[in-house]
Amino acid sequence: MSTRVLGLTGGVGMGKSTAARLLKKAGLPVVDSDDLAREAVQPGTEGLAEIADEFGERFLKPDGSLDRDKMASTVFQDQAARKQLETIIHPRVRAVWENRIEQWREQKRPVGVVVIPLLFELGLQDSFDVLLCVASTASTQRARLLERNWSDAQITARIAAQMDIAQKMDLADHVLWNEGTPEQLGEQLKEIL
Repeated sequence: MSTRVLGLTGGVGMGKSTAARLLKKAGLPVVDSDDLAREAVQPGTEGLAEIADEFGERFLKPDGSLDRDKMASTVFQDQAARKQLETIIHPRVRAVWENRIEQWREQKRPVGVVVIPLLFELGLQDSFDVLLCVASTASTQRARLLERNWSDAQITARIAAQMDIAQKMDLADHVLWNEGTPEQLGEQLKEIL
């Protein structure tokens, strides 16, 4: 029996993390590329050293950690800077989730899930057996992002940096419509699984 690997994606603020939590709760192994990206730039890592070399020490906090807010405000206003940052982080992140998939196969896990917000943008669809997209209306998305205390400008920049959700929905094998409760999202996941 080979491991079926699900790629989970969706728009920012549409519920990928909630879906991932529900899948973990159902007993599936889940790896989230956002978590891996944070790990890739921890103090002492090659990733953080390369960011400091490329972007400058001004993107480091006094404790030596990455100033994520300052970096985000820069890269979401400057596409070239965003691409530069992605060339530092994405290969490191991909190496980890690919290794995790190999572990799941060695463990003979029936299913594993990799959460990648930019799955389609990075052309990774062939890396997965099944593609899931979490989606909601634009108004719900904006309301959720406002709850994170993001400004309108931050929200607009983050949404603009991603593929349109309608395109993602068209490319996915299954769409999880997340306008309701986590329980309703969980029911959709159960049907797909």
